[in-house]
Amino acid sequence: MQEDKIKEALVELLYRNSYGVVASNVGVSLAAVFVLRDAAPAGWLGAWVAALYLLILARVLVARRFFHRRRESGPLTGWAWLAAGFSWVSGLLWGILGWIGFLPEEPFLLSFTIVALTGLICGTVPSLSAFPPALVGSILATIAPVALRMIEMPGEISYAYLFLLACLVTINFYYCRVTYRMLRETVRLRLENVELISDLEEERDRAQAADRAKTRFLAAASHDLRQPIHALSLLVSALAMLARRGDVPSSEASDLAGKAKSIVGNLSGLLNALLDISKLDAGVVTVARQSVDLRELLRNLRSEFAASAMKKGLEWRVVECDLRVDTDPMMLKRILDNLLTNAFRYTQSGRVLLGCRRRGASVEIQIWDTGPGIPHDKHAAIFEEFVQLQNPSRDRAQGLGLGLAIVRRTAELLRHKLKLNSVPGHGSMFSITVPVLRKAPAPAPVVLGPGSAEPLGIMVIEDEQDILDAVVRLLTLDGHRVYAGGSVAETMRVRSTAERTGEASIDLIIADYRLRHGATGLEAIEALRAHLGYAVPAIVVTGDTSPSRLKEVSAGKCLLLHKPVSGEQLQDAINQAVADGRSRRASRS
Repeated sequence: MQEDKIKEALVELLYRNSYGVVASNVGVSLAAVFVLRDAAPAGWLGAWVAALYLLILARVLVARRFFHRRRESGPLTGWAWLAAGFSWVSGLLWGILGWIGFLPEEPFLLSFTIVALTGLICGTVPSLSAFPPALVGSILATIAPVALRMIEMPGEISYAYLFLLACLVTINFYYCRVTYRMLRETVRLRLENVELISDLEEERDRAQAADRAKTRFLAAASHDLRQPIHALSLLVSALAMLARRGDVPSSEASDLAGKAKSIVGNLSGLLNALLDISKLDAGVVTVARQSVDLRELLRNLRSEFAASAMKKGLEWRVVECDLRVDTDPMMLKRILDNLLTNAFRYTQSGRVLLGCRRRGASVEIQIWDTGPGIPHDKHAAIFEEFVQLQNPSRDRAQGLGLGLAIVRRTAELLRHKLKLNSVPGHGSMFSITVPVLRKAPAPAPVVLGPGSAEPLGIMVIEDEQDILDAVVRLLTLDGHRVYAGGSVAETMRVRSTAERTGEASIDLIIADYRLRHGATGLEAIEALRAHLGYAVPAIVVTGDTSPSRLKEVSAGKCLLLHKPVSGEQLQDAINQAVADGRSRRASRS
C-alpha cells in the first residue's frame, strides 16, 4: 500500500516538474533559433520550432489532464510512461539541433551548442529523476545525433569529444540514481509523517473522548451514589429522633428498617454494576466457554420474565430453538437478562418477543419490543455508562443506566456481535450473535461448592475498629474461631495466645486491602502464609474498583470482595474460598 503511494507521489512530481521543462525549452529554443538563423535553412528551423512547440503544447495539455484525473483511483504507470515518451521525443529534437550546431569550424556555434546541450542534459536530473526511464531515454536521445556527428569528425579530437560526452552521461546517470533514491526516501518519510500525524490526531480524539466520557461517568456516578447515601442518612436521623422520644414502635422501626434495607440494596446494586464494568475493563473476567442448550436457556428466561409481562399487561412470546452454542453460559444469560429487562421496562403496551435466527455457522438471538424506539443518532450513545434516553430525571426505579454498558463490554469479551435496529415510535430489536456447535457434546457436570457448616479458624486483619468488631461478631456468631487484629503482628499475637490454651489451626485469612502505614492486605496475607508455612485460602475486602487493583488481587490468588459486603455474601465467599483451597490441595496431591 505504501509502495503504491510512493509511486503515485513520484509520478505527480514528474508532471509537476514538466512545467519547468516546458519553460526552459521555450527559452532555449528562442536563443537557438537566433544563433542558428544563418547556419541552418529557415524552413528547417521553422519545422523544428513547430515540432518542439507542438510537443510543448501536448505536454501542457496532458499535465493538466493528469492533475484533473489524479484524484481518481487507478494505476499511474501509464501516465509515467507517457511522460517518459514526451521526454524522449523532446531529447531527440534537441539532439537533432545538436547535429546541426556541432560545427568545429564555427567556434561560436560550437560553444553555444555544447553549452545548450550540456545544460539541457544536466537539467534532466532534477526534472526527470522521479522516473529514471524518462531521464535515461531523454539523455540517450539527446546525445545520439551529436555522438554520430563526433564519430564522423576527422582527427583524434573526436575521441576527446566522445570521452567528455561519455563522462557527462555517466555523471548524470549516477546523479539520477542518487536523486531517485533521495526522492523515494523523502516521499516515504513524508507519507510516514502524514500517517503519524493522522494516528496522533486519532489518539488525541480518542483521549479527549475518553476524558469527556470519564467526566460524565464520574458526575453521574457521584450523583447516583450520593442520592441513596443522602436518603440513608435522613432515615438514620429519623430513627435517632424516634429513639430520643422513647421506645420506638415496632411498626415504625420495621418500616424504617425496610426502607434502609431497600436503599442499601440499591446502593449495592450500583456499586456491583460499577464493579462489573471495572472487572471487564481490567480484563480479569475469565470466559468459561462450553456447550449451551438454547432451548433450556430460553425456557428459563420465559419463566423468569413471565411475572414482568403479566404485571405490565404485555404479550410475552418466546420462540424455542434446538441449537447448542459455544459461549459462556453465565455471561450470555446476563446479556439477555439486561436486554430483556430494558425491553420490559420501556415497553408500555404491545409485546416483547425473544427468538433466534440461524446465520450460517452462527445463531442470532433477537429481542423485539414495541417500545418507544431509539433515534439512529443515539444508537451508539445508549451503550455508554449512565445514558438513559427515557429516564431524564434519573429515577432509580427505572435502572441505573449501566446495563447496556455491561452488555457491550461482555459481548466484546465473548467476541459476540451485538446489533441494534430501532425506529422511533416502532420499537427496537437488540440481538447477540453466537457461534453454533456442530456436534453437541455431553453437558459438563455441575459441581456445587461445599458449604462450610463446620467451624473454621479465621484470621482477620482490619485497621478500622468498627468494621473489625462487626466482622468478629458476625463470624463468632456463625461458630468460627476468630483471631483478629489491626495488623499482621497484632493478629499473630492473638493467635499465639490462643495456641497456649488449645488448638488454633488456621483455615482462612480475611484482610482489608488498605491497612495502616501504607501496608496492603496482599502483603499481610503473604506474611501470614509465610509465618504459617502453607498457602492458606484468603479473601481480600476492598472498596477500590480500579482495573489495576483487580489485576493485582487476581494475580495474588485471593478471592476478592467489594464493600459493602452483607453477611450472606461474606458467608458465600468463605465457602467458596475454603472449597477452592481444598480443590487446589487435592489436585497437588
